[in-house]
Amino acid sequence: MPKSYGTSGGVEITDAVIERLADEAQRGFEHAKLRPRGRPPMGGAAGRVTQVRLPPDLSEALAQRAARDHTVPSEVIRKALREYLKI
Repeated sequence: MPKSYGTSGGVEITDAVIERLADEAQRGFEHAKLRPRGRPPMGGAAGRVTQVRLPPDLSEALAQRAARDHTVPSEVIRKALREYLKI
């Protein structure tokens, strides 16, 4: 039975997979097929993470508003802060 190193993206990583990926890397990658990783910058720089503890009622209202607006809670928070701070 081949040795397994766990999974990545739902794919089981085995010696055969590692060997195939190493061969591809040695041949070189087509830059057009490579995708950037990580989150895109916000404005001209990377965004900063700020943690906020919310009471259950506010957290639920935030989740409902995000769902209603078809967006994510962080976007609702950014919009609310911009309006509140008038920036």
